[in-house]
Amino acid sequence: MFTRPTLPGRLRRCLAAASLTGLVLALGLAGPAGAVAGPAQPAGSGTVAAGSFNRPGDLLIADQFNNRVIEVNAQHKIVWQFGLGPNDFSARSIIGVNDAQRVGPLTLMAGTGTPANTIPQCPQGCPDNRVMLVTQTGHIVWQYGTFGVTGSGPNQLNTPVQSTWLPTAHVLITDQANERIIEVNLTRHIVWQYGMTGTAGAGFNQLNNPNSAELLANGHILIADENNNRVIEVNRQHQILWQYPAVPDTNLLNGAAFASRLPNGHTLITDSNNNRAIEVTPAGHVVWSYTTNTQAGSNANPLPTRAVRLRNGNTLISDQFNNRVIEVNHAGMIVRQDGLLNVSDYSPTTTTAGLYAPYDAKVVGDYTGLTPPFGFLDLR
Repeated sequence: MFTRPTLPGRLRRCLAAASLTGLVLALGLAGPAGAVAGPAQPAGSGTVAAGSFNRPGDLLIADQFNNRVIEVNAQHKIVWQFGLGPNDFSARSIIGVNDAQRVGPLTLMAGTGTPANTIPQCPQGCPDNRVMLVTQTGHIVWQYGTFGVTGSGPNQLNTPVQSTWLPTAHVLITDQANERIIEVNLTRHIVWQYGMTGTAGAGFNQLNNPNSAELLANGHILIADENNNRVIEVNRQHQILWQYPAVPDTNLLNGAAFASRLPNGHTLITDSNNNRAIEVTPAGHVVWSYTTNTQAGSNANPLPTRAVRLRNGNTLISDQFNNRVIEVNHAGMIVRQDGLLNVSDYSPTTTTAGLYAPYDAKVVGDYTGLTPPFGFLDLR
């Protein structure tokens, strides 16, 4: 039986304190005069309403082309925001954000950037290429990758689409265009890698445009290998121990955008190019599915990017080009929606005015990306 690891005392204290100085000192990243180790990081753009930050049950949304991460309450009000909106492409925003996760009171986010010819404001493309931990006031306290720099060398990324905080205080990064999954420590060293840097393929230790990686309770890594149209479970020796589908078939899986292992042993997969989320058994049988393009007024190909199972049994889906986040129950009924169906827009105060291609959404205090029983941080 898996035993939830205990975080080092210094990490528990700094996460609970959530102060920039405390975090830097507690994590041992301080240099002379308490400066953060590595290149100086710019102040971010966090804004928060008093007394409303990090409430269990709020939604944390990576609002991709609005260049921001937002926390939204039950009334669809934005109570926290990092990023200055769709017209800001500076390091103070998070450009083309694909992923966000709460780490105690900090926020871990992955800035992918925007490809050329994606949005009018950035016709030539605007890279970000950072994974960051920020405080509620927007201070960047840890970062891997350099803003605007695309590469595969030390402290460089190329389209990081997802990041997961591990119980070891390492960060698992899906470095998509570098065709790899990397695990980095807080001193910015790669301690494990799956995939050959810069080489796309389906052979041993190869990936093709990976889109997510999650740590399982058995220590293995679950990878959504998007352009290979498969989800694989690999061990630390780079062996594939489970795969769906067993043989590539785009009718079964086309564009694997995200995968997570459920407590019952099933796997929840976002089958993006088929515009659906599916739950499959270890034997590969589909036991639940939800399609996001059947509603009147829907985008024909919304390409949903994230589906996560909540503790209440519902499924939270980032329905990307329908510009909305929806929570659906097991019967397939929508019980909550943020954003407007197939309408992109921006508001600093509410999601009822719209979102712009939201790529990821999680419920604060519910889902972080890790398979239970360690799917949350124990700060006691």
